[in-house]
Amino acid sequence: SSKAVVDHWVATRGVSSRNWGRLEKAMAHRIWFCAWAAAEAFYLPGLAPMEYNQGEGVEMKVNKLTSAKTQLPYSYYHLAFCEPEGGAKPAVTENLGEQMMGDVIETSAYKIKMLEDKPCEMLCKKTLKKEEKDRFRNMIADEYLVNWIVDNLPATTRYRQTGSDDKFTNGILVGLPQNGKYFLHNHVTLELHFHSNPDVYVGYRIVGFEVEPRSSTPKDGQPDCSEKPTPFDLDSSDEVMFSYTVSWKESDVRWASRWDAYLKVQGQGQIHWFAILNSLLILVFLSGMVAMILLRTLHRDIATYNQVPTEEEAKEETGWKLVHGDVFRKPNYSTFLSVMAGSGMQLLGMSVVTLIFALLGFLSPAQRGSLLQSMMLLFTLMGVLGGYTAARLCKVFDGDEGRWKTTTMLQAFLVPGLFFGIFFLLNLCIWGQKSSGAVPFTTLFAILVLWFGVSVPLVFFGAYTGFRKDRIELPVRTNQIPRAIPEQPCYMQPLATSLVGGILPFGAVFTELFFIMSSIWNHEFYYLFGFLSLVLLIVLITCAEISIALTYFQLTSEDYRWWWTSFSASGSSGIYVFLYSVMYFNSRLQIRHWVSVLMYFGYMAIMSCIFGLISGAVGFYSTFTFVRGIYGSIKID
Repeated sequence: SSKAVVDHWVATRGVSSRNWGRLEKAMAHRIWFCAWAAAEAFYLPGLAPMEYNQGEGVEMKVNKLTSAKTQLPYSYYHLAFCEPEGGAKPAVTENLGEQMMGDVIETSAYKIKMLEDKPCEMLCKKTLKKEEKDRFRNMIADEYLVNWIVDNLPATTRYRQTGSDDKFTNGILVGLPQNGKYFLHNHVTLELHFHSNPDVYVGYRIVGFEVEPRSSTPKDGQPDCSEKPTPFDLDSSDEVMFSYTVSWKESDVRWASRWDAYLKVQGQGQIHWFAILNSLLILVFLSGMVAMILLRTLHRDIATYNQVPTEEEAKEETGWKLVHGDVFRKPNYSTFLSVMAGSGMQLLGMSVVTLIFALLGFLSPAQRGSLLQSMMLLFTLMGVLGGYTAARLCKVFDGDEGRWKTTTMLQAFLVPGLFFGIFFLLNLCIWGQKSSGAVPFTTLFAILVLWFGVSVPLVFFGAYTGFRKDRIELPVRTNQIPRAIPEQPCYMQPLATSLVGGILPFGAVFTELFFIMSSIWNHEFYYLFGFLSLVLLIVLITCAEISIALTYFQLTSEDYRWWWTSFSASGSSGIYVFLYSVMYFNSRLQIRHWVSVLMYFGYMAIMSCIFGLISGAVGFYSTFTFVRGIYGSIKID
């Protein structure tokens, strides 16, 4: 054994026990030092830093052209920009998330060297054809942005504001329309910020990348790089000259903090804090009030029901105890309910694990596409959880002879198939516009492999495990003959209670939803995962309490059809999310192209379904536990 080897080594070398103890301590200290050094060398979030020597080449890459007006990205060389010698080539291999977002990262003609300023450099001259000019005009009118990357940092444009902090926007405008004319930004000043620390590392690290675009008309066949050049009108000449200026500026910003300027909530940080705090206080108060009412009322009901009733009291008995023989009666469309609840738990598992990884810094914006790719992979793996929960619920409804094959098949194909069908139709429309946002068929094939090769077998494995488990024990037996349900007032009808119940979960997520939608549709970075985790916790608690409260009121009115109510009471919040997306579309966006409108509402429908399924599943399982608990605490004759 290893201990015998150590003892032999100590004995043969004459090391005393006291010296051996010191040696052990020294070895332990070295191990801890190595572990600490390894931890210090691991950067979160982001990638490992890269040091450049003076005069070393710094590669600038170009990414897609984006617009908040059309939401249709195009490759950089879709416009007649200057290409590098030998033509543009892919700079990196995009991951699954980048391909689905339409990223096309390619090489550029710009030549940059570390710490070498270039006051005025001509890039190339281009003679534009009529169709190339028309393309420039259309993209300037649609406010398309150019996206560049240096050392994995995206280019930003700084807008200086008097009396407040400067505002940063991602990307550079292709040009500006003014008085019926189109002015092309054919000159750019590339301002690169670097940081050095000779005591820690050798070389220089890039910590900032700002671009100042200008429209400039050449003078005497040479580019005009002055601060106030004559703007270049596209209609004034068929020949356009592209030029650039490079300037290096030392910065105190460390490499680990270089993303701070990108991740600031632009101009709305305080509003975000106050809105979150306000929602939290209101919802904590409402949740506490609902919990107090239920606890006090339930305590009185259970104490009353457990007393030995007189003959007259037994005749006049009312409330939720009367429906004990029907409360666990199988609902209509029970298989569909099992699938909806299982899909909700699958999506909840995906969301929670994604948030945990994001909070730990593994899904930083420096790793483009990592968030979307992780969500897809986790949804695939969470098929085990979806199949397991759907199977357990199906066994509650139908026992050992339940429709387990139908339930498992629907769990594997219904919700994923719906999402994939919407995505595929939207992708065909985007492909018809020749946009880089169209997902290649090879990527679609990879998604299908993930679905059929990984997700479906995991769903079947989870369902098999769930059906092998014993049936969840119910506290009361179900009568053979259903009890008559008294006529209910209009406000206690399932549709009314569902619509009322969905307001509170939507109110909990309302503020954060605005920031999430702004980041998606206005192409901004979102990294407020701490806020999002807090909001998710609030939403989960709210969904559980509102479903329990409405189900309790329904049972006290002697209506035992609570299964679907418990799901839809909180799940209807997805309807409010979609209605909010309609309001956001009309008030915040300027999308007019029919493909862009279709894409917006298609993806928002998927998001609303996801939110509705998650909140509905949480409300359903919370209510199921609650109903089992209250009927297990009373005496049934």
